[in-house]
Amino acid sequence: MGDSTKSLMPSDFTKEPDPYLELEENPEDLGEEVQKTNTELEKLKRQLEDIEKQKSRLEELKRRQDELENGRIEMTDKLTRSLVTVQREIDESQKRLEQLNQIYNSFTQHVRYIDSINAKSWGSAELPKELSKALSAVEDARSDYSKALPKISVDAPAEAAASVSGYESGYEYAEERGFMYWLKSGVAFTLPLTVLGLIGLIVWIWALSAGPR
Repeated sequence: MGDSTKSLMPSDFTKEPDPYLELEENPEDLGEEVQKTNTELEKLKRQLEDIEKQKSRLEELKRRQDELENGRIEMTDKLTRSLVTVQREIDESQKRLEQLNQIYNSFTQHVRYIDSINAKSWGSAELPKELSKALSAVEDARSDYSKALPKISVDAPAEAAASVSGYESGYEYAEERGFMYWLKSGVAFTLPLTVLGLIGLIVWIWALSAGPR
């Protein structure tokens, strides 16, 4: 027991340093540490702000990049499909232009020929032939006009149908008149000549009867 007490003498214990006691003994060092710590915090704060700005910038770039890719895909698809429509419209327009040129040339020829008709210059011998030729030309012009009118404008088909219908109804009306109509018309046209003939016959018979017996 005595040996144990001897081995644990107070001088043999080692004292651990107290940090608080050491700080109190060096107040100037503590201020420098606080300043240094604040400086480090400010530096870290600026770095964090720079990182946040960089992050926002990268996110904006990514958003714009996605917008570009989506827009590129969208417009490539729309333009490609629209090119087919535009090409079809071009083809239709070219066909319509060719049709209109043909109609223009046909109408021009009809107008020139019809304007050149001068019935007063025809002699009695050539009258039947020239008249038939002129009437045929007018009928050809009417037929071409009726066929071409629906192609000129969107409002033309109704007008063309009315024109053709009117012409056909007139022709059918003339056919429906038949023989009796034309017989009556012929009688009406020749009635004056018939009356004059009858008067001449009566005068001739009267002159024979009144002659010497």
